Amino acid sequence: MRTSSRFAGSVAGLTLALGTLAVATPAVAAPPADKPACAQEQKQVDKAEDALARVTAVFERQKARVSKAKNEVKRSDTATERQAAKAELKDAKADRAKAAKAKTAQQQRVEHAQARLDDCEADAEATPAS
Repeated sequence: MRTSSRFAGSVAGLTLALGTLAVATPAVAAPPADKPACAQEQKQVDKAEDALARVTAVFERQKARVSKAKNEVKRSDTATERQAAKAELKDAKADRAKAAKAKTAQQQRVEHAQARLDDCEADAEATPAS
């Protein structure tokens, strides 16, 4: 009995959610007429550039962490300290490599988004709005 009431509640909830989506879809599908032609592409470029700034900041922090870890290896006195410092340096280098890869990927995303924006603007200039 408990399972069937849960199932019935799930079905009712799903039906309500799908009904809400079906009603909301036509309102969302109609784009406003006063919106600029390449607004979506510009929004994507801005978003990609903001993400690149964040990734670059992470990369710079990781570079500083590697530098600090290298100094710790140089300053270590005992074998135990040296071993711990080398382990930290290894982790820092791995994190820096991941950040560098993420930065490169984000730079490519920015380039692709900018290319899409340039294409859109070229199309908009070629076909003037009536």
